[in-house]
Amino acid sequence: MKNIRIAIRSLFKKGQYNLIKILSLALGLSVGLVLIAKVYFEKSYDTFYPDNHRIYQVFLEAEHNNEVDEYGNTSGGTVIAIKNEIPEVEAVTRVTMLQSKSPIVMENKSKYQATVVLADSCYMDLLPRTVYVGDPKKVLAQPMYAMVARSIADKIGTDVIGKTFSMEKYPDRVITIGGVFEDIPENSENRYDVLLSLSSISNFMWDGTLNYAGNERYYSYIKLYPDTDMNKVEKGLVDAFNKYAPVEELEKAGYKINFNLYPISEVHARWPEVKRMNILLALLAFALIFTAVMNYLLIVVSVILNRTKEIAVHKCYGANGWHIRNLAMAEALLHLLLAVGAGILLILAFRGKVTELIGISLEGLFFSKGAFLLISVCLLVFLITGIVAGYLYIHIPIASAFRNIRQNRRLWKQGLLATQFVAVGFLLTLLIIIGRQYTFMVEDTPGYQYENLAYLPLDGVPAEMRAKVADELKQIPEINRVSSFTQLPFNGQPGNNIAIQGREEQLFNIADLYFAGRNYLETMQIPIIAGNVFSESAGFTKEVMVDRRFVEKMKTVAGWDDDIVGKSIHITEHSQGSSDYFTICGVYENFRIGSIIGEDPRPSVLFYTPYPATNLLIDMHRLTPEGMKTVEDKVRQLLPDREVHLYSWDSEMRNLYNGSLHFRDAVMIGSIITLLIALIGLIGYTNDELNRRRKELAIRKVNGGSLQQIASIFFREILIIALPALITGTVAAIFVGNHWQQNFAEKLPISWMITASSVLFSLLIILSILFWRVWHETNQDPIEALKSE
Repeated sequence: MKNIRIAIRSLFKKGQYNLIKILSLALGLSVGLVLIAKVYFEKSYDTFYPDNHRIYQVFLEAEHNNEVDEYGNTSGGTVIAIKNEIPEVEAVTRVTMLQSKSPIVMENKSKYQATVVLADSCYMDLLPRTVYVGDPKKVLAQPMYAMVARSIADKIGTDVIGKTFSMEKYPDRVITIGGVFEDIPENSENRYDVLLSLSSISNFMWDGTLNYAGNERYYSYIKLYPDTDMNKVEKGLVDAFNKYAPVEELEKAGYKINFNLYPISEVHARWPEVKRMNILLALLAFALIFTAVMNYLLIVVSVILNRTKEIAVHKCYGANGWHIRNLAMAEALLHLLLAVGAGILLILAFRGKVTELIGISLEGLFFSKGAFLLISVCLLVFLITGIVAGYLYIHIPIASAFRNIRQNRRLWKQGLLATQFVAVGFLLTLLIIIGRQYTFMVEDTPGYQYENLAYLPLDGVPAEMRAKVADELKQIPEINRVSSFTQLPFNGQPGNNIAIQGREEQLFNIADLYFAGRNYLETMQIPIIAGNVFSESAGFTKEVMVDRRFVEKMKTVAGWDDDIVGKSIHITEHSQGSSDYFTICGVYENFRIGSIIGEDPRPSVLFYTPYPATNLLIDMHRLTPEGMKTVEDKVRQLLPDREVHLYSWDSEMRNLYNGSLHFRDAVMIGSIITLLIALIGLIGYTNDELNRRRKELAIRKVNGGSLQQIASIFFREILIIALPALITGTVAAIFVGNHWQQNFAEKLPISWMITASSVLFSLLIILSILFWRVWHETNQDPIEALKSE
C-alpha cells in the first residue's frame, strides 16, 4: 500500500507524463480488448450446451463428376438411419428453418419479429434450454404446437400458453403456444425464437422427414455415449445410410455420398471465412495493445532523466532492487487500472458504434468466460510494463544524485519508437487494401443494373391479390415498370439436377431461380444472347431459359454445341416423371449469383409465371425515399393487415458487404489510434532529444545554423528509424491483405504504388510533427540554454 500511495502522489508530477501514459494505454486497450473478446466469442459458439463435447453435427459430403462438396445439412431421414444402425449413438434430432426474422401475427393482430424453426420432439433432449412453462417432449410432438422464447413471451404478455398466432407467409395456418424456453445466446449457429413441432411440416411444405436422398434442408445432430470410439461411429455412417437410401439411383445419377461429424462447439470456428477474420482481428488487437505498451515504455525511458535523482535518493536511503521494482510495479498497476477504467468509459460512450462494428451486444461480448481472457491480457500488460520499468529504474546509478550524469538510452528509445512505426505502417497499409476492396465490391456491376430498382416481398399473398397490387403500382407516375421474381439473385439459391434423353445419370446441379415475369430480364437489363424470352401464353409453359454458363457446361458434359435453343432437358422437381422435359427457349448472359464474398458458380435456369411471383420487382424513374414511401402507402391501402416494406436493391447489395465495411471501420479506428499513440511517442522522443541536446542546438544557432540545417539533423535520425519500420509494416500488411482477400471470388490486385502511399503519408505526418517541435525549439532564445555554461 505504501508504494501505491507513492504512485498516487507522483501521478501529477511534472515531467513524468503519467497522463499521457494512461491515455495511450486506454486507447490501445479499449479497442484491443474488444477485438480479443470478439475473437474469443467467435470460438465459443454452442459451448453453452451441456455435454457439447459429445454432440456432433452431421455434414453431408457429395462426390459428383470428381468434384467433392460438403454441406452442413442433410436429408430428413439421415439421423433416423444413424440412430437405428449405430448403437454408440445415444440420441438424434433434426431441425429446419421455416422463416427468418419475419413477423408472427397474434390473435389481436399484434406482430413480433421472430425466427421460426421446425424441430422434432427430441430436440430439447439433445440441445436443451431452460424451460419455464410446458413440456417440450409433448409440445413438439403435437402438430401445429410451438414453444416460444422468453423474450417473445414477455412481449406478448403474461400467460401465453394456449394463445395462437400465424405467420404472414402462411396467414391461414394457426399455431398454438404450448411452452416457453430461455432465449438462445448470441454465440449459437442455430438461433431461433419459435420452436414449431416438426410434425407440422406438411402444413407448410413437402414432408421430407423420412426422405433419405434429396431435400437436404435439415440440420442433423447426434449425441454419442461417453467414451465412444469415434472411428467406429464414422465407419458406420455410410453403412447406415446405404441401408435406407436409394443407393442404386444415386449411383446412376453419378453421386457418391459420405458423411462427416464435427463437434457443435467447433462448427462455427471451422468455416474458412471465420478463421481468416479471427486471425486478422487478433493481429489488429495485438498491434494496438503492443503499440500502446511500447509507447508506455518509450515514455518511461524518456523520463528516466527526470527521475534519476528521485530513484538515486531512494537508493541512498536504503532501497534495494526489490523495493525499486515494487515501486515500478505499483506505478504500472495504478496506471493500468486507470487506463482500463478510462477504456471502459470509452467503450460505453461509443456503445452503439462498438455493437455495430462487432455485431454483438456488449453483454454477450464481455459477460462470459471470455472475461478471464481479458483479465489475463491486462495482467500480461501489467507485468511487461512493471518489470521493464523496474529493470530500468534499478540500473540508475546512485552517483547520479550528486553528479550531472545523463543516461540518454537512445537505443532503447529508438527501438521502441521503431516498433510503433512498424504497427503504423502495417495498419495504414491494411486499411488501404481493405478500403479499396470494399469500394470495388460495392461499385462492381454483377451483370445487371439495379440503381433504380426496388423489390416488394409478398409471401403469403394470394396470386390474384399480387396481380392487383402490380396493376395498381403501374399507375404510379414514379414507376417505370413492374415485374416479378421468386429468388433474389444475391441470396443463396436452391439447386436441382439436369438430365437429358438417352443418358440415365444426372449431369450436374444448377442454381434454380424458379419463376419470373416475362419482362424480368428486360427490367434487370440482362441481355438475351440466343433465342427469345418465354412465348406469349396465358398459362405456365414447358419452356425454360438458361444462362451462358449452362451452354458451356452442356458442351463439356454432353457434347452439345453452342446452339442449344430448342433442345430438351429434364429438371428435377420441375419435371413430373422421367419422361417430362422442358424446352430451352432462350439463353441469357451470365450474371452473378450470390455475392463476391460467396459467389455461386453453378449455371442457372429461369421459368416463366403468368401470375406475379412472390416478389414484385419495381423499376422507378429515379429511386428516392419519397417515391418508395408512395409505393409503400399504396400497398398498405391494398393490404391493410400486412407489414409492408419496400427494399432498395442498391441498399441490400451494400448490406451484403457489411462485414467487410465493419472490418474496414475497425481497422480505420485501429489505424487512427495507433498513429495517435505513435505520434505521442514521437513527440516524447523528440522532446527528450531536444532537451538533451539543447545546448548543442543553441551553439549551432549562435554560429548561424538555419532552421532547415538543424531540422535536417533530426530528419536523418528519424528517417533511419521510420523508413525501414514503415516498409516492414507495409510488407506484413500486403501478406495479411492477400490472406484476407481469399474470402472473395473477385479480388482487386494489390498495387505496390498504392500501398507505398501509406509509407509516404506516414512519413509526411511524422516529419511534420518533428519539424513543428524543432521549429518551436529553435525559436527559443539560445542564451537561456547557455546560461549554465
